[in-house]
Formats: sequence, structure tokens, C-alpha cells
Amino acid sequence: IIYLLPRLTRAVPSTLVAIASVSALVIFAGLETKTVGDMASIKGGLPQFHLPDVPFTLETLHVILPYSLILAGIGLIESLLTLNLIDTMTDTRGKPNRASVGQGIANVVTGFLGGMGGCAMIGQSMINVTNGAVKNISGIAAALFLLCFILFASSWIEMIPLAALIGLMFVVSEKTFEWGSFRLFGKVPTADLLVVVTVATVTVLTDLAIAVIVGVIISALVFAWQHAKNIEVRVTTEEHGWKVYDLYGSLFFASSQNFLTLFTPQTDPVEVVIDFKNARVKDHSGLEAIDQLADRYTQLGKKLHLRHLSPDCLELLDKARGMIEVNVLEDPQYHPADNRLG
Repeated sequence: IIYLLPRLTRAVPSTLVAIASVSALVIFAGLETKTVGDMASIKGGLPQFHLPDVPFTLETLHVILPYSLILAGIGLIESLLTLNLIDTMTDTRGKPNRASVGQGIANVVTGFLGGMGGCAMIGQSMINVTNGAVKNISGIAAALFLLCFILFASSWIEMIPLAALIGLMFVVSEKTFEWGSFRLFGKVPTADLLVVVTVATVTVLTDLAIAVIVGVIISALVFAWQHAKNIEVRVTTEEHGWKVYDLYGSLFFASSQNFLTLFTPQTDPVEVVIDFKNARVKDHSGLEAIDQLADRYTQLGKKLHLRHLSPDCLELLDKARGMIEVNVLEDPQYHPADNRLG
């Protein structure tokens, strides 16, 4: 019904017709199956304002804070993922900052009304969009209808068979899943596939917040590994016999050892130049590598010249500070990650 009815008419939501049809079949045919009422009663009343009945102590904060951070992270991640999915389906541009702030305020207020924190729901959003409800008011309407069901129509809702809702969720899952992901195998780098598979697996085994953290860590390590290999030099000789190393790439903790292997102090001439015009020093490890290389040349009685380093590098280098050639017009302006920068 959900797949075929939209081909005939969109005057009524196909999901609503599917639920009503299956419910009517179960009720009038007398089929034995579990209903919503068999699981739990949804009857309720309007919430009342009250303060949480917990001691306001540091011990309570110590217990609550880790869970609150995890739930806030999961809520934000799922809401932003949902917003991104809806933007893709409707070719629109949402407002993630406003949605995040609104969600945070609502979750704080609901805590004083006996409610639980919430976030955007992919399933509900998919049902709305696939039935033509693409405006923000559709979410408000869904909340108001749910409130009416709880207050006035709980007995009717409890008659709905679970089979109807399960079938509906199967359709939502099928429409939500990015089937095009399977086409990525063999077309994207192995590291990217590793991140996708790992995040999906960790999400199923634990929760979305931990999965995102694991994915970020793996992506950061892969990024560092790849950029560590992308550092190289091009060697030229100036007219007066100076050997020039033109450095390309990023110099940071992962590439510092590769950086040192690019130079041959033993066989280099007395005057050597390292040009950083096409390179960047990212952190303290990179600065230490430059100092270490400078010390090697100094011990051999050779003079090293460093060109096109930022002023911050000049300030942070120790042994190689006097080797930097300052060119105010050409020297780049950037800040390496170092805690000595005040």
C-alpha cells in the first residue's frame, strides 16, 4: 500500500492508509496478533511543572554529567544527520544552528515537566517527507496529533496491530538506507571504507556518540599517515654553488622523521639552503626536527640557511634561530601549534 498508493493519488498519506487498512483487517477478520495495547498503555495527561527530586550536590553532578554529555552528543548528531538527509531529499538548505539551539532549550524545559530529552527522528521525518509534508510546521503538527492521541484517542491507538507499525518501519529503513554506499566499494580509498564500516559497526554495538568519536580518531590517524608521506624536496644549485632544498608538504609530528631523511649533511656543500615557501611547519615536533637538522650541519662545520619561515617559527626555534633569513615581503604568516605561543 505504501509503495503503490502514491502512484494512484497523493490526496491522503499512504502510510496512514496502510496502518488503517491493516488495523481494519485485523479487527474485522478477528486475527490473533499483538497490538500496541499489549505492549503498554499510551494513555496520559498534561505534564505538570516540578523540580527534579535529586540532591543538588557535586556527587549528583558526577553521576549525571557523563550521561548528559553522551545524550546531548547523540541528540545533536542525529538531528544534524536528519537535517542533512532532509536537505538532500528536498533540495533545500536547513538552519542547523537554530535547530541545535532550539533542541537544547526544549530539552532543558522538558526536564522541568517530567519529560525526557529528545531530538530529530529520522523515521518520523522520512514519513513526513515521503508524504509531502516538507515544511517545518509538519513537525509541530505531528507533535500536536501525538498529544491528542495520548489525551483523547489512546484506546484507538492501542488497537493498532504491531505488524502494521513494523511494516511501516521496514519501509522507512529501506528509504533511509543509502544503498549507493555499496557502489563505493572498489572506487574509494580503503581507509574511507574502513571508517564507514567501523562507524556502522560501533553504532550497532554501542551508540552513535562513541561511533562518531571512533570515526573521528580513525580519520585523523589516516589523515596524519597520508600527509606524513606527502613531504618531499626538489634539489637545485644556485649560481654561487649553494645547494637549495625546496621543501613541499606539511612538517608535523608524523612527517618529522621522513623530513630528516630527505637531507644528506655528510655530502652537502658548505652552504645549504632549505626553502619552506611551499611547505608549512604545523607543530612543535616540526620545529624540533628543524633544530635537529640544523645541529647536524653545525657539527659538520657547514652553514644552513632557512628561508620563508613564519615569524612564529623564528621565535620558537632554538638552535636554528640564527639561520633564518628574514624577508618581510615574502615570508608567510601562519602559527604552528605550540604551547609556547602566548
